[in-house]
Amino acid sequence: MIHRLRGRTSIVRRGLLALMLPAVAAMAQLTDVTQTPNLANEGIKKSFLEQIGAGRGNVMTPDSSIFIIRRDPFRSIRRGRQIFQRKFTVAQGLGPRTDDGVGNIETDASHGAGLSDSCASCHGRPRGSAGFGGDVFTRPDSRDAPHLFGLGLQEMLADEITHDLRSIRSAAIAAAQQSGQPQTRALVSKGISYGTVRAMPDGSVDKSMIRGVNDDLRVRPFFAQGGTISIREFLVGAFNAEMGLESPDPDLLAASAGADVITPSGMVLSGSIDRIEAPPASSPTDDPDHDGVVNEIPTSVVDHMEFYLLNYFKPGTGNQANVHVIGRQLFSQIGCASCHIPDLQIEHDRRVADVETVYDPVNGNFNQLFATATPRFSAFDDGSGFPSLKTPSLQPFLVRNIFTDFKRHDLGPNFHERNFDGTTTTMFITEPLWGVGSTAPYGHDGRSIDLHDVILRHGGEAQAARDAFAALNLKNQYQVLIFLESLVLFPPDDTASNLNPGDRNAAGFPQNGHGSIRLPALFNNPNDPE
Repeated sequence: MIHRLRGRTSIVRRGLLALMLPAVAAMAQLTDVTQTPNLANEGIKKSFLEQIGAGRGNVMTPDSSIFIIRRDPFRSIRRGRQIFQRKFTVAQGLGPRTDDGVGNIETDASHGAGLSDSCASCHGRPRGSAGFGGDVFTRPDSRDAPHLFGLGLQEMLADEITHDLRSIRSAAIAAAQQSGQPQTRALVSKGISYGTVRAMPDGSVDKSMIRGVNDDLRVRPFFAQGGTISIREFLVGAFNAEMGLESPDPDLLAASAGADVITPSGMVLSGSIDRIEAPPASSPTDDPDHDGVVNEIPTSVVDHMEFYLLNYFKPGTGNQANVHVIGRQLFSQIGCASCHIPDLQIEHDRRVADVETVYDPVNGNFNQLFATATPRFSAFDDGSGFPSLKTPSLQPFLVRNIFTDFKRHDLGPNFHERNFDGTTTTMFITEPLWGVGSTAPYGHDGRSIDLHDVILRHGGEAQAARDAFAALNLKNQYQVLIFLESLVLFPPDDTASNLNPGDRNAAGFPQNGHGSIRLPALFNNPNDPE
């Protein structure tokens, strides 16, 4: 029986049924049926022009990105999902790589990036998910493509930590100026220490004791070295570097010029105090790669993609039997949890729903996992005659099993990374461990073949924890490893849920009837399939 979301309107239930997935079976990559018509009618039902819709618009512009995000947010998530899966064509602006791959790779590593025709070609495992993929030649020893599960939660946590740290610094400066004496304050947010800051009466700041974050106290959660602030920068940059698709995004353009901008997903791009990466094109008529195609990734497409990745599923947890519980305890006892902190709380969650995926051999029809979706928004009838406005509830949310501290650490020479200009990167942000059981090989460069190997590769600041693991007997090591293997990614289209629990007795099981987190036909307007 489908779980009922009590006390909510039918639109909430139908909306949650739409969360993340298209009406079609969710393969990693998809073409649309206008490009590749087929008797099975499989593929994205809208053309790229239809996905672009009426541009950015506003809440009164039907089929614009703002209208859909604010009034039909789950449709925006689905549209972003299908753009993520879309196989782009040369006619749509696909390629070339930066300078067609010829240029100074020392100053611009994107010359070594791969040329993909979809986001899912690098972030597509396990099947039909925004998961992990192969590596690219942006460093001499390569970079491994990470999974994107829980990306929005990472963005929100890093942004809140940044706000906390900067507030502490401001308070220290104010106290020093008022007292006429230097003031030292501990930089602590969400229980994580980032060192100390010492403010002087003249307003200057001694930054020498700051740890694990840049002197500007901005936590940058994306890329192994901690290089990018926001999902929006990440996706616009990836479209360009990995696919040769250029966006003239006005939000990034304004923020890169010093403006403070709030994106449609609620992320504040503080251009007045942060360095924001500019988009590759400066206007919808700009053609930096000279391929004859302009406005290759319009603003509305960026809006839907950002909203999709903000709301994308967090990883799941597999079986938590006694052996896993013991392994988790040992993980903490040997010191791993000092950097890989299990749970962190968001104070203002900008998502419109949460999906919790856990081991459930009774209800998990196909892969022994079961997902429960919960709404996290409120609705307001603005009297326009359009669907009600939907806004995130912005309530606290405890992010469980993320296992990170959002700090950069030196893990010793085994993790140091050569750059093309001859320099070496030694500091890397703590990798969240959720999903780690599904994402071999390991390390930012993919050079460790299994979990045992990557643990023993640790050194530097993690030397003591590494040695404590190595000193465990084989049984205890196994318990730690089996616990880590229970932190999993999952294919949404094969995972039963309270939205579609599936039926083992259905004809054609397991190809049909295994359940999914998938949209049923009742939510679609048959005259306007997504």
